[in-house]
Amino acid sequence: MNIKELNPSQLAAVTYNDGPQIIVAGAGSGKTRVLTYKIAYLLEQGVLAGHILALTFTNKAAREMKNRICQLVGEQSARYLWMGTFHSIFARLLRQEAELLGYTHDYTIYDTTDSNSVIKHIVKDFNLDDKVYKPSVVHGRISMAKNRLQSPNLYASDREYLMRDRFDKMPDMARIYAEYNRRLKAANAMDFDDILVNTHTLLQKHPEVAAKYQDIFHYILVDEYQDTNRAQYMIIRKLAELHQRICVVGDDAQSIYSFRGADISNILNFQKDYPNAQLHKLEQNYRSTQTIVNAANSLIRHNKGQIPKAVFSELNIGERISLSTYMSDRDEAKAVAKTIHSLAPSKYSYDDIAVMYRTNAQSRVVEDELRQLGIPYRIYGGMSFYQRKEIKDALAYLRLVTNMDDNEAFLRVINYPTRGIGDTTVGKLYAAARENKCSLMQVAIAPDKMTNDLSAATQKRVLEFAQMIERFAEDMGKKDAFFFAQDLLTETGILREAKNDTTPEGIARYENLQEMLSGIHEFCERRKQEGEEITLIADFLAEVSLLTDQDQNLDDDQARVTLLTIHAAKGLEFGATFIVGLEENLFPSAFCQTVREIEEERRLLYVAITRSMERCFLTNAKQRFRNGQVTFTTPSRFLKDIDSQFILNMDTQRATKVTLSRMPSVPTVKPSHNLTATTGLQEKSKKRTIRSEWKKDDRVTHRVFGAGTVLDVYRENDNDKIDIQFDNVGKKTLLITYAKLERL
Repeated sequence: MNIKELNPSQLAAVTYNDGPQIIVAGAGSGKTRVLTYKIAYLLEQGVLAGHILALTFTNKAAREMKNRICQLVGEQSARYLWMGTFHSIFARLLRQEAELLGYTHDYTIYDTTDSNSVIKHIVKDFNLDDKVYKPSVVHGRISMAKNRLQSPNLYASDREYLMRDRFDKMPDMARIYAEYNRRLKAANAMDFDDILVNTHTLLQKHPEVAAKYQDIFHYILVDEYQDTNRAQYMIIRKLAELHQRICVVGDDAQSIYSFRGADISNILNFQKDYPNAQLHKLEQNYRSTQTIVNAANSLIRHNKGQIPKAVFSELNIGERISLSTYMSDRDEAKAVAKTIHSLAPSKYSYDDIAVMYRTNAQSRVVEDELRQLGIPYRIYGGMSFYQRKEIKDALAYLRLVTNMDDNEAFLRVINYPTRGIGDTTVGKLYAAARENKCSLMQVAIAPDKMTNDLSAATQKRVLEFAQMIERFAEDMGKKDAFFFAQDLLTETGILREAKNDTTPEGIARYENLQEMLSGIHEFCERRKQEGEEITLIADFLAEVSLLTDQDQNLDDDQARVTLLTIHAAKGLEFGATFIVGLEENLFPSAFCQTVREIEEERRLLYVAITRSMERCFLTNAKQRFRNGQVTFTTPSRFLKDIDSQFILNMDTQRATKVTLSRMPSVPTVKPSHNLTATTGLQEKSKKRTIRSEWKKDDRVTHRVFGAGTVLDVYRENDNDKIDIQFDNVGKKTLLITYAKLERL
């Protein structure tokens, strides 16, 4: 192994192994290289592989790192490394110690499907509404509580949790959580979150076990430390107590997974946890041009919660980042597709181009335009818009209405959303259809005549479904396709079910359904311009069938443009990137209300920009069709955060300048170059009194936090803020623009 290949900063990080260490690795700075060389260096210094614990977040990362280490020092030297994901390593540990926690060593690990099934049965046994207590939603809340090490008892006494559950009409959450844990234990089973919770419990309640593993793990290395949750943090701290040789690697500027439980304070407070820790910064970016690096730096500088670093590049200066504003999201997508067409394949391979967006729903219009130009693409970490489950469900309803003999569509939607028609009933309907040589819908229209196997109550439910489909079939030729689809998705309950699911996955499903309606609306408008007085839903389905057929016939070896969410893009790089939809309430998300949430959204844009090696294009639209209506937008506040010297306003330059002047105010404070002794955060800026509709002692209510009393209203770093002492959850600081307060 030749460590002289490393730059001075990398070399210093690799060779220091005498105590706690934090390696802050800027984007494209060779983080993985440093981590692999560090482990290889330890092995070459005579440290036994069995004394090294290396934790990653994915099996892929662990495999790649292990292979590189083997190439550096040989397979035999690296053979007994404790290297893998948090869950794989701790599951291995628990196998050996499970009896101390009341499990046998052959305990079962439940996946998400298993967990949801248990929750479904609990909801039924408790006689609760399964449309409110949906397994995925319940499991998500239990998972978040476990990641924060909150037991059922702690959950039941947490006022913020209880208030949120009451607001969402789920007051029995704590009871379900307790019963869920009891049933898993009785089944000698753990879910994924239990692997972390039980490892923490084992180490805390059994000092002899903690001492055993503290003695085994002389060196502990943690990758992507900014993504660790509370449970992972506590386990790592306990294991490192004896030797204190802990090395964490990460980048606070790329902490973007709080919705999964990640806690940025773990990395920000590392030097507080270990006062004698060595701080090493990897600041040279080997990926991007100087301009892209400088632009990203100017953006992230506006975050207060960060470890200051001066990321730089010695590559070419490169071209400025392109910024374009378009009249509509359709115009935006057309322009992106045309630009890609001009770049590939002469300047870039399709494989070297990516289009990134804040939400999955945004892919639809981009997909449409890429298809129009014959540009091949792939959806990274997901599927094409029309292949997503919720979209296929909605299309199945539309297909069934237009062709009531479509048995496949019938089977897909007969019990979606849930209406008490289970697999047994469906089996009886199918048997009756075969016997009578007719379609399933014909059986459903007259269940009393077609079969004797159904109870009166079941017949009633089946008949109600069939009559609903018949009503829509009668209206099909009377309504424009958009209004028809909107009414159908509303009456069937599909939209309501998706909207009531407040998990990230549920929000994404609702956005996708709304985007499908937007697509139908666009289709109707296009047909109107072509002279059609009315566009029927059958016309839209004909077009979609052609699109979905294209999705089925992909040549896997063909170079393709990558479409992906920014969250999925972390860790990837491309020659040219397009970041679309840079508008308020989209990016940053409309769900962001606090300063902490806004800062995470800014970090998300930082991650997006730093995926670019050479070319980066930022785009937005003045209007989008969302939620059944045209929505006029304003450019994202983050565009104003990027130093203008790194931005080139493109062919819509005049419109862009006008709209930029109307963007919301943003923080302009530059970060301090010193961390505070206690938190690692920069010092607070001065506050200024402002005029506002709110004043001290006003009684207000918030949709999540409930009732409270205003403590202060002020401007800080050009952001209008309000401090509120909530009755049940204590003091919160909110951005006034997004707080959506009501007066009591």
